[in-house]
Amino acid sequence: MIDYVKGELAELTPTLAVVECHGVGYGVNISLNTYASIQGKKDVKLFIYEAIREDAYVLWGFASRQERELFLLLITVSGIGGNTARMILSSLTPSELVEVISNDNAKLLKNVKGIGLKTAQRIIVELKDKVVKTDIANQAPSIGLGIAASNTTKEIQAEAVAALTMLGFQASASQKVVVNILKENPDASVEKVIKLALKML
Repeated sequence: MIDYVKGELAELTPTLAVVECHGVGYGVNISLNTYASIQGKKDVKLFIYEAIREDAYVLWGFASRQERELFLLLITVSGIGGNTARMILSSLTPSELVEVISNDNAKLLKNVKGIGLKTAQRIIVELKDKVVKTDIANQAPSIGLGIAASNTTKEIQAEAVAALTMLGFQASASQKVVVNILKENPDASVEKVIKLALKML
């Protein structure tokens, strides 16, 4: 079992990080929170969850143990797979998610794409006690989303649309939303654009 991967960050998009470790590049699926946390770093350490299926071998990576723990709890809920769990952890920071579950805030949780009211309620019912028991509430970091000033607006637009498409949104709809967001927020970083788009799509 791989617990973590530590090495040079060879490639990075809002949904995938390639970490080179002893000459091997590991393609690791990441959330927007992890992207924001490792962006701009040369060397990274990602905590890993391995999803091994007959047709695929997928690595999920997290900037903190706490985010991985939340991911593992989420995928125990019926109807929540890896991509949906990533969508939740891209829409909410670990501390926000803990707060939502602890406060029975199904209304906020159902705003995440692919999460209806019943699924939101099921997540809260099944995970509320587990979140308290694992003490994630006291550990979960609130990851700040910084501004990547080096990126041009066109680069941010292209990267945001590509990330939203990877997350399952239609490219044309994503393009429209991203363009509108950048008109109103021309200095927004790519992660901020994606966060805003996730609320609008």
